[in-house]
Amino acid sequence: MRRMVFFLIATTLGLLTKVYGLGQTSCVSFTSLSKSFTVVENGKASPIFISVDEWPGVQLAAKDFAADINRVTSVKPSLTNYTAAGGSPPSSSASTHSSSLSSPIPSSTPASSSLSSSASSILPREPQISSPATSDTSGALKPSGSSVIIVGTFNKSSLITEVIKNTKLDVSSIQGQWEAYLGRTVKNPLPGVSEAYVIIGSDKRGTIYGLYDLSEQFGVSPWYYWADVVTTTQKSLYITSPGCSHGTPTVKYRGIFLNDEQPSLENWARETFTNGTGKPFNHLFYSKLYELILRLRGNYLWPAMWGAAFGSDDPLNQPLADYYGVVMGTSHQEPMMLSTPNEFNIFGKGAWDYSTNTENINAFWLQGAQRAKNYESVYTMGMRGFGDLPLSEDTNIDLLEGVIVNQTKIFKQVYGEDIDPATIPQIWTLYKEVEKYYADGMRVPEYITLLWADDNWGNIRRFPYIEERNRTGGAGVYYHFDYVGDPRDYKWITTNQLAKVQQQLSLALSRNASRLWIVNVGDLKPYEREIEFFLGFGYNNTRWAAPSGVSTYVNQWATREFDLSKDKAAKVEEIVGNLTRFNARRKHELINATTYSLYNYREAETVLTDWTALEAASTSVYNSLPPAMRPSFFQLVHHPIIASANLARIYIYAGQNNMRASQARLSTNQLADQVEEYFEKDFDIEQQYHNLLDGKWDHIMDQTHLGYYYWQQPMTNTMPAVNRVQSRKKALAGVMRIVPEGTPGAWPGDNPFQCDAGYNCGQPTVVLDNFSPIKDRYLDVGAGGPTPFTFTVSTNSTWLKLSTTKGSISPDQPEQRVYGTVSDWNSLPIGTSIALVTLTAKASGERDLAVNTYFKAIKNEPPNGFKGFVEGTGVISIEAAHTTKSNNKVQGVTWTELPGLGRTVSAVTPLPLGDQSFAVGTGPTLEYDFYNFNTLQGKGNVSVIVYMTSAFNFDNDNHPLAYSVQVDSLPAVKVVPIPPEIPGAYPANWVGVDGYVANNIIKNSTIFNGITPGAHTLKIGMIEPGVAIQKIVIDTGGLVSSYLGPPESIRI
Repeated sequence: MRRMVFFLIATTLGLLTKVYGLGQTSCVSFTSLSKSFTVVENGKASPIFISVDEWPGVQLAAKDFAADINRVTSVKPSLTNYTAAGGSPPSSSASTHSSSLSSPIPSSTPASSSLSSSASSILPREPQISSPATSDTSGALKPSGSSVIIVGTFNKSSLITEVIKNTKLDVSSIQGQWEAYLGRTVKNPLPGVSEAYVIIGSDKRGTIYGLYDLSEQFGVSPWYYWADVVTTTQKSLYITSPGCSHGTPTVKYRGIFLNDEQPSLENWARETFTNGTGKPFNHLFYSKLYELILRLRGNYLWPAMWGAAFGSDDPLNQPLADYYGVVMGTSHQEPMMLSTPNEFNIFGKGAWDYSTNTENINAFWLQGAQRAKNYESVYTMGMRGFGDLPLSEDTNIDLLEGVIVNQTKIFKQVYGEDIDPATIPQIWTLYKEVEKYYADGMRVPEYITLLWADDNWGNIRRFPYIEERNRTGGAGVYYHFDYVGDPRDYKWITTNQLAKVQQQLSLALSRNASRLWIVNVGDLKPYEREIEFFLGFGYNNTRWAAPSGVSTYVNQWATREFDLSKDKAAKVEEIVGNLTRFNARRKHELINATTYSLYNYREAETVLTDWTALEAASTSVYNSLPPAMRPSFFQLVHHPIIASANLARIYIYAGQNNMRASQARLSTNQLADQVEEYFEKDFDIEQQYHNLLDGKWDHIMDQTHLGYYYWQQPMTNTMPAVNRVQSRKKALAGVMRIVPEGTPGAWPGDNPFQCDAGYNCGQPTVVLDNFSPIKDRYLDVGAGGPTPFTFTVSTNSTWLKLSTTKGSISPDQPEQRVYGTVSDWNSLPIGTSIALVTLTAKASGERDLAVNTYFKAIKNEPPNGFKGFVEGTGVISIEAAHTTKSNNKVQGVTWTELPGLGRTVSAVTPLPLGDQSFAVGTGPTLEYDFYNFNTLQGKGNVSVIVYMTSAFNFDNDNHPLAYSVQVDSLPAVKVVPIPPEIPGAYPANWVGVDGYVANNIIKNSTIFNGITPGAHTLKIGMIEPGVAIQKIVIDTGGLVSSYLGPPESIRI
């Protein structure tokens, strides 16, 4: 009996924990519990009641809510308009905006050759909601059941007013709040109703979020349309006590920016929502997007703008946004709610030059304000040039401040002279040259939100200083998941690490940049997971604020999207972590044939091995899913993996091809064939996406991404250059080519990489080290032409173990790798041992060809009792999170690991975030014990290289990013990794195809003198917040070039 009780408890807990809301406090179960409210049971659903005087957007969400219940259970609840006692019908006004700013547009607004100025004739009809159960306006009902769901907005819905009156429900927690909601089960809320679950919003979006929160917990993904996520079905639905609630969001306005929408999104939208020739971004497109934004608990949108004019392309676009409940804005270069330059080219007059065309530009802006005044909007203020450029080289601050003054006068003209401009939401985006205007002294009224921008690559340039944090307009963030510009566009598929997004947004919140967040999402589709994290973090940052928050988010996201078990969700979490880490190392558009070292640390081969393993892991999950779920997994996980892995093969094989051509290896040609094969496969993968679900997503992966010649996207994909050798010609040096590990050189014969002279270079040597993380070394034996041959491998040493002693090479199998290892390090003396290895080729009609190579084994031993990292092959490499001593805490601050951030493992940063800084040597420290056997050139010097996550000097000039480096008791050295930058510009080494943002790392080297071989302690000290360190490399003379740095050293 006890076992049965335990089974029932475990089963119930299992049903309770299998919920689908990301980060929400769970209030849904799929089995009946004590005090739970029944939504669906035994094929019957509780009816839903809403007031006739409710916001139309809430009515739309209620209709979605009913449809969502049907998606989950195949039971559709009734949705009924109910007129409460003393209630009044909804206003006939077109506007759904509750503020005092919604007065009608004056009839004197110009009608000819002007922007659309009236929405009354073009608003969509209200959603079709069934008539009340009875026409009795007293509110008497005779529902089919005793339990109902009641939905409404506080101080808007007469139904909610009556429920509160009848039940004495305490709504003080949401009263007067922004976008908050309360869900509670109440008794006898209405005549004839014994029980109801009531969802009350503090305002229209609060109510909408209350509905969509439950929909998500029931199992309906916000991405059911945009990523084809399949809804997991349930027989029953219950809301647990006390219900779901949420207070005011962390960030007031949370939005996305559709940008750089050609070719992919624009082509897809034109095919999907028009006859193939119409305006692609019409109300059919936007209605889908508005719903998505609200389901994600966003509330704000900058519409597509490069080839579109939001307000003119379709006159339904703007009023429909307000109807749904989405706040509209325009991008940083489009003032006064107008598409610029597109609408100015249609409706404006003269040049876009405020110094010479003030009157016409003001008239243009007036029309934008008149068109937007009835709708909830955030106005972009100021003025920039067309095409994301400055106005001119001689733009002056007085002129720009005058622009703001005149834009404010336009508000008075449109909204009334008695309007307080502070009640009209406004932003000034400090992007590119505009940041310099601010630094040079330009100021705007403090009620205007200052929107601080990143560098287009996810590094926020500046945050509010302490003295700026009390502005009434507050501050916000303009962020990028997509960009067009130097050093290269990146528009294809996701290359953003959520851990980096979390770190940057956490910094923003710690400095009160919380009024408005907007992220450039390009074509939307490649960034689904990242968009949801961005908006969700802005909605409630406490859900994902912990260092482990990103892992938790991805795990819950995988569970919701693919209905995975705990183990499989953890597997997908790992898969996504690897995908984003590999792709964040360097944008696809910046990768070339030599990005990863082709011969040092086996870097390129390891990259390919990792991609192959990741592809296999993703394929395993993909194949395990029910067929209906595979399209969504393909879009959200599998496609970016197989496409990125394929791209890595293209470039790395091209690099190996080029290198082997210089080595006179016949396998050059095989690699050329492989590059071409994978290049064509790239298009096959694109078509696989486009053919999903009968072509639903045709064109969404049209973006070119191979063969950049400069910053702008190529007009077609171009295969990287490959070489071929003559397949019938023998190499001058003979039939066999020998290439040792660690060099691009080849033997026998001459090669520019064998030695500095390029000829008469002597025999090659490879080095084995008992403390190298790579335990063996190899020799590649290759064909030097069409002649087949056999070869033998021999050594004069007993301690060297060879993986093979013979082999055969032919045009069909032109390569074989021979590994050498030390069979027993204990048998070798301390110091250096050398073994001769001879490779001899025998070919018909050819004289024997012998090549001698040397294996050098270096054995070192630290003293007994040492614990820490040990030098191998002249280098000590340490992942920053792998400290050898506990991190100390100073004034409540300690170095903390950020899992998943960075190019290799993770990063560490001082937390909690604040404004606290420390003098050199006084802050919290990271400590690493290490043992070195060598110094640079034997002169007692070592170089400590710190790999820091890219970041800007976001505080004032007195507090640039800084940390200290110290070895033992030597004086600690202050490191300021980023040189000063001009506001709006970049510091030295920042941009360019080999700059900090391209490499996604900042490396700084500090030389320490007087270091002897032996045990030492390295200390990294905090000076300023915001520093995130990924890796530390100590060069004692053996460091060689690579992109990611040497693999981590052995730790004992």
